[in-house]
Amino acid sequence: MPRLTNDNAQLVPRTSFDGPELRFDFPGLEIGVAEYDEGPTGCTVFHFPGGPAACSIDIRGGSPAVSGAGIELVEAVCFAGGSLYGLEAAAGVAAELLARREYRTGWLQIPLVAGAIIFDWGPRDNAVYPDKELGRAALRSAAAGSFPLGRRGAGRSATAGKLFAYDESEPAGQGGAFRRIGATGVAVFTVVNAIGAIVDRDGNVVLGHFDAGSSTRRALVPTVEERLAAGRPVRPPPGNTTLTLLVTDLGLDARELRTLGRQVHASMARAIQPFHALEDGDVLFAVSTGAVEGDPLLDTTALGVVASELAWDAVLSVAS
Repeated sequence: MPRLTNDNAQLVPRTSFDGPELRFDFPGLEIGVAEYDEGPTGCTVFHFPGGPAACSIDIRGGSPAVSGAGIELVEAVCFAGGSLYGLEAAAGVAAELLARREYRTGWLQIPLVAGAIIFDWGPRDNAVYPDKELGRAALRSAAAGSFPLGRRGAGRSATAGKLFAYDESEPAGQGGAFRRIGATGVAVFTVVNAIGAIVDRDGNVVLGHFDAGSSTRRALVPTVEERLAAGRPVRPPPGNTTLTLLVTDLGLDARELRTLGRQVHASMARAIQPFHALEDGDVLFAVSTGAVEGDPLLDTTALGVVASELAWDAVLSVAS
């Protein structure tokens, strides 16, 4: 029997889900999720219907795959499974926006869509990936105020905690957190498919590095040191990435947004250990809708501290 692929399967996007979700109030942001159960794989689309939002992209780790890198405005960001092929889902989002504009192709009417992918073929033996139609379906389903948590969307087949062996990984997925400080809203959404394990604020591994023999999760540093002392190399498997969207309505200039993104992305090394490794392709999109012109309570450093804690909360929500 031939291997299942997008070319030989009758794939039907699924856009309605039960299960845990984050509820939040952030005007100017819509989120859509679509999946192919045949993978299983999926995509998650963040749409800014009020018009282009300022964007800075922070790319770390040794194995990223991103479309739209370098653009400073976005109307949508698409996260997807399917490795490099999953970037087609972002093209589907752009195609749907083009259709909504009655196929006008003026210079200022071209949809500004960025995308990034995870390698999610580890747990599944087929060649199904998020394609153009799935990206279009996700955008069509986009709505305000809710974000599915866990094994949904781009995180449908994500795993975490693979440093010592792939079979020590555990299912991961997507997580999110939101907070409003005075007039300013800030949210973090992440898809964790990391080589590292998820770590709580007490330093405990809560997802990944799972030793089935002892039913315990391995601590990072002691296990690395033990292996090296015994002459056993640590050879991590390839195909890992964490994708993150940090969005605020506080108006920020390009330098402020770039610095905020770096600050928050670096902070996530507390929640995912190790992070930004050669085998990872970590990407963070820092986005500002600019709806709040100024906030006397917050400079970008203080906002970065708050957003960094939200990023940790978002990662932990994957494991909850």
